[in-house]
Amino acid sequence: MTATDHLLRTGPAGTEAVVDEYRDLARPLAERSAGKDFRDQWEALAGLGVLRLAPPEPAGGDAPGPVTRSLAMIEGIGLAGADPGVVYALASQVFGMQYPLRAVLPRDAWESVAHVQDGRVLLCHALTERKGGSDPLSMDTRARRDGEGYVLDGAKTFITAAPVADLALVFARTDEGRSPFALSAFLFPVERPGVTRAEPFAKTALPGVPMGELVFDGVRLPASALIGGEGSGLAVLSSTTTWERALLLGYALGPMRRTLQRVTDWASERGHFGRRMGSSHQVAARLSDMALALHRSRSLLYGMAARLDAGTPTRRLSAEAALTKISVSEDYVRLTGHATALSGVRAFIADSELPADLHSPMAALTYAGPNDLLRVGVAREFGLPVEN
Repeated sequence: MTATDHLLRTGPAGTEAVVDEYRDLARPLAERSAGKDFRDQWEALAGLGVLRLAPPEPAGGDAPGPVTRSLAMIEGIGLAGADPGVVYALASQVFGMQYPLRAVLPRDAWESVAHVQDGRVLLCHALTERKGGSDPLSMDTRARRDGEGYVLDGAKTFITAAPVADLALVFARTDEGRSPFALSAFLFPVERPGVTRAEPFAKTALPGVPMGELVFDGVRLPASALIGGEGSGLAVLSSTTTWERALLLGYALGPMRRTLQRVTDWASERGHFGRRMGSSHQVAARLSDMALALHRSRSLLYGMAARLDAGTPTRRLSAEAALTKISVSEDYVRLTGHATALSGVRAFIADSELPADLHSPMAALTYAGPNDLLRVGVAREFGLPVEN
């Protein structure tokens, strides 16, 4: 255990043991799969069981609850050095789709898709459109009734894993206007007649996970593809986004810890104006601010996991989830900025000992809703009549 690991171990012993276990299990897999395509890395890490949801009943003794355990597994895999894009995709699958779907689907419906937990079947969350991302009621994608089923037309874009996904959770308009009951959610195989996958986007952030577009042209869906009742799409979306905002940034904990340790080790040994670089008060202050950002992020994320393990309904967590997402994403940027300043030119040399990835932390500011818009939603919780 490193000095920074000891300092930052703020959770119960059982939780920290899970982090350590999955760090050690994932490390050889991360090393062997480095450079392979996304699906190979995904299946290797999924084979560790990270996608397998524990029963919703609370764990006994010192054992973490199921949500906390999932978060600790994600942190451990990230700490092992697995590709951050793949870890992000794992976190999105677990917290943005699997947990919310298990909560809203009837038992038999969940069991029909529960095989996604073995990692061989990949889900994607298809909400965003080119004209409507953070405002779902402006979407154009429509599902019209046709006999006992539906016909789907439209397009979704900027969808993580869309180029390789097997199943899609798609939100579509089933009524006109801006009624909260105008949207519905559908879950179906991507390989259906009328579905086209666009070429993956060339990304500068998290390039390890593909992102793309799905186009729907007269796609026929059975009634069984509908999640919940017709018009319940916004309720389903509220659940998936609250889970995402609460815990998606768990993928960043491993990279944040690795960055802090790497820069601390380097500053402790590097000679600088006749002394060790780490003896500078300015360097010490930056490293302490990095530790503060990481400590705060871990505390917030594991706090949210504990609330969900305790059975707190997501409708009561929307503001806290938004605040957690804002805080952790901005601390991720802040920590990376400090590391870049301390690393100097080495931060911009790909094969140096201190390369910096500035795009991925900045991109975290937009996941699950841009932080500026999330602040508006939080302000409304305080009763302010603020508009978007």
